[in-house]
Amino acid sequence: MPTVTLPDRASAPAFRPTRGRVVSTSLGVAILVGSIALAIALPERFGVMDRFTCALIGVGVAGFMSRYATIHARPTAEGLWVRNLGPGELVLWEEITTLRFSEGMPRPRLDPADGMDMAVMAIQRSDGPRSVEEAQRLADLIGR
Repeated sequence: MPTVTLPDRASAPAFRPTRGRVVSTSLGVAILVGSIALAIALPERFGVMDRFTCALIGVGVAGFMSRYATIHARPTAEGLWVRNLGPGELVLWEEITTLRFSEGMPRPRLDPADGMDMAVMAIQRSDGPRSVEEAQRLADLIGR
């Protein structure tokens, strides 16, 4: 397998899910609008705090969905910046030993040298054949 040079890695486009981003954005907007509409339409026997709580739940769900919609993995010259649902993490290229994405796995997993594997949620099996192509592109960037 040909090795990829550092400038090639740094200029490679980021990995982003397609369907997951569309679904999470649509759900987030729908739940936000629905919860605000519900808060406004609640009968008078419900107080201000009930209405506020209803709207706040919608804001919280929309916030989580927006976080899911911005999942990505960005190749840099030093390594792969992976941002799943939590804070992002840089995995250095030389630390990545393997990339696993076998049949039935929902997303690929990186195996760094420290033994702690990491999911790359930016590539999702739900994207169909594109997911396999993106996993191959990532494997080519890793060069192993």
